[in-house]
Order: sequence, then C-alpha cells, then structure tokens
Amino acid sequence: MSITALPSITQNTRIGWIGTGVMVLSMCGHLMNAGHPATVYNRTRAKAEPLLARGAAWAESPRAVAQAADVVFTMVGYPDDVRRVYFEPDGVLAGLTLGKIAVDMTTTSPSLAVEIDAAARKIGAHALDAPVSGGDVGAKNAALSIMAGGEAAVFEAVRPLFERLGKIILLQGGAGSGQHTKMCNQIVIAGSMIGVCESLLYATRAGLDPQAMLGAISKGAAGCWSLDNLAPRILKGDFAPGFMIDHFVKDMGIALEESRRMGLDLPGLALVNGLYAGAAAKGHGREGTQALFLALQRLAKA
Repeated sequence: MSITALPSITQNTRIGWIGTGVMVLSMCGHLMNAGHPATVYNRTRAKAEPLLARGAAWAESPRAVAQAADVVFTMVGYPDDVRRVYFEPDGVLAGLTLGKIAVDMTTTSPSLAVEIDAAARKIGAHALDAPVSGGDVGAKNAALSIMAGGEAAVFEAVRPLFERLGKIILLQGGAGSGQHTKMCNQIVIAGSMIGVCESLLYATRAGLDPQAMLGAISKGAAGCWSLDNLAPRILKGDFAPGFMIDHFVKDMGIALEESRRMGLDLPGLALVNGLYAGAAAKGHGREGTQALFLALQRLAKA
C-alpha cells in the first residue's frame, strides 16, 4: 500500500473510539480537547455518556465508527472482544476504506494483531497494535507509555495523536510487536505487584508504620511505579480499578501462552498468575490489581 494514501493528521482529523472504559474516557477526551471530532461506540451506551455529553457523536456499531472516522481507536476487554469488534459483519474492517487507519490499544494476543494488520492491508487500509501502560493515572495525565507495532510510515502518521495521550511513544517493530512488548511490561508488573503487597504485609506484621516504610524504600532500589501509585491506595483502602484484576489475569494468560509457544518456562509469572486467579475467584476480579493485597492478607491470617 502506498504511503501516499495515509491521512495527514490535522485538527480536523476525525477520530473514532470503540470501547469507553475508565482509561478511554480520559484518552478520547484528550483528543477531543485538541479539537478532533469524535464518534464513539460501546456495547453499553451509558458508559459512553460522559463523552457524548462533551460533544462526541454516537454510532450504532463499530462499522459505523469506522465509516465516520479517519483514525479508529479500539480499546476493549479481551481478545474475543477484539475479534468481534474487527471481524463481525458490523465490525471495524467492514467500515474501513482506502487509507484509513485502525489502532488497537487493547492488550491482546500478538497473533491477532498480525491477523488484523493483514485484513486491513487487503482493503487498502492500515492497522497498528498500540497497547499502553500507565493505568488510569497515566490516561488522565496524558502520560501513558505507548508500545506500537506496524509499519513505520503508519506509526509516524498517527504519532501526533499518540502525543496527546502519552509521554513515551515507541515503535517496537512490525505487526504484533507492540503486543509482545506489552507482555514484557505485564511480566515485570506481575513481579513488582506481589513484592509491593507482601512488603506491606510484612511491615504491618513487624509493627512498622507502612507509610514511613514506603517513604524509606520508594526512592531507593525498590522504587517502581506500582510502589509510588498503588501502595498508597492500598494503605487508604482504595481498591477501585485503574486496571482490573480480571484483565490482568487475561494479560498474564496471553503471556504464558506466548511463552509456551516460544518454548519458554516462566515460573515466576505462573506463580503470580495463580495468586491473581485466586483473588478473582474470591470476588476481587472487578477490583484493581492492588486488591491482590486483600487475598494475600487473608492467606497471612489463615
């Protein structure tokens, strides 16, 4: 496909958003604040109302979003949701035309990203996989890390929009590379989250002031995003989701599946996945990843 068919991003570039979860309300809002006309779709319209109240147009299907937009962003829950959103008769691919761009920001399987890219190419359109890290805080502050896979020319075309959403914006390679990079991110977070939760349990059992403890260790070698952003929430009893446990279990499952395919054994990831799956089974699946603390706290008291 000739790169001359790529849209030039201006303030009048029309955007579409499919999926209007916690992070998307901020992300789409940033692009609307920059002047981009927005069309949105979500399975439950009520979840899109904050964007509609700000002037976004409603579409009745993913296909209608793609027809109305120059660049379509998708950020839904699970790989099966991504597949439906793109490949069903009323899906994104049915509404894309020559030169339009679809950007999937869901964390999903690398092989599905490759499949979407190939399908877009067949109709003269373009696709990027661009999962993000930073959670609800990063989305609100337009400070996300964006990990993209796809053609360099397509990435550069979309970069002005990415710059409204994130601070670290990097092309990782061809289609699927963004998703592979996100798996690396999730593997690190899995290890850091169990460390954060267990350190707070240890501090409490040892009779320390957990807040003072965090002040001591957060600026040293133990410092990390989870320690700075999620540990304080745990101490406040705030387990609301910036990123849900159910979705994290999904991500770890993808990483473990990809690892098996590549002949890798990742025992640490398997351990943390099992602990999070147990937390979900105890009713914490719709809470934030920091709610692992509650599950570990029950084990400590057993």
